Amino acid sequence: MLVSNDPSAMHEQQRSHLRRLFSRIGLLKRLHVWWVGVWADFRLYLLTLLGNVPSHSVRNFFYQRSGMSIDKTSSLHWKARFFAPEGLTVGKHCTLGNDGFYDARAGITIGDCVNIAAEVRIYTREHDIDSPDFAEVGGAVLIEDYVYIGTRVTILPGVTIRRGAVVASGAVVAKDVPEYTLVGGVPAKPIRERSRDLRYKLGYAKRFQ
Repeated sequence: MLVSNDPSAMHEQQRSHLRRLFSRIGLLKRLHVWWVGVWADFRLYLLTLLGNVPSHSVRNFFYQRSGMSIDKTSSLHWKARFFAPEGLTVGKHCTLGNDGFYDARAGITIGDCVNIAAEVRIYTREHDIDSPDFAEVGGAVLIEDYVYIGTRVTILPGVTIRRGAVVASGAVVAKDVPEYTLVGGVPAKPIRERSRDLRYKLGYAKRFQ
């Protein structure tokens, strides 16, 4: 067997081995990125299917293992859908209605004794329509204690709804809502003040929903 002593040939052989190694590493990295993306989307699909299970305890068990934080005294009714469930925090004695959508990519924090009716949409990210590359912008949504959100309300990114506020059904909330204030309309505007004597506790869970 002949062995070449030509340094240039040896270096070329080494470079060839390194190229093959880097190529394999690059392939593994691409596969990893692909798998992370696929799993992220598939996990949301599984959570959507989970939303049809007619049991609060079963759903909460898996919701909490997806990273969501929801107090045991609160209820999240069926057919809820999520983006980034790990960014959703629900406090004590809350009732969240059916068919809600929670985009928690930038974080959604819900305080205590909050009532959110059915089919409410909460967003924390959106596209800048004037951006050359259609960039994503947004911010966290904070809903403080004793807030009541009516049916089919849409809450946009970066909004804070202060303690005791009420959002009327069908409203689109684009700006912060002052405490103990009823707002409504598109976009939501102040209508009147609410009583400040609030002492109730929620957490009602409708059976099989």
